[in-house]
Amino acid sequence: MSDLHMQKDELLALPVSVDLTTAGRAFGLGRTRSYELARAGEFPCRVIPVGRKFRVPRSALLEALGIKDNSADPEPATLYGGAAVQVGCEGVNGLRRGEHD
Repeated sequence: MSDLHMQKDELLALPVSVDLTTAGRAFGLGRTRSYELARAGEFPCRVIPVGRKFRVPRSALLEALGIKDNSADPEPATLYGGAAVQVGCEGVNGLRRGEHD
């Protein structure tokens, strides 16, 4: 596969925002064409100008490519080794400080 394209696993591993060249690669665009489109306001997804450079949010990139990003909303059971835990004003599992089961 060409260096101008990215695999789905590469896209999902991207940081929260990427430079315009990296985002362009996801669409099969080279650096020059990516900058031309960004300056014209025609890049395929949302672009954030930062000084003379551009950043592209991973979420905007994945959405434009039709890829669902499951990393933003993991299941609570996955986070705590299979036991879902609720944390509220009373503390973990509804117990106040100093109380025990």
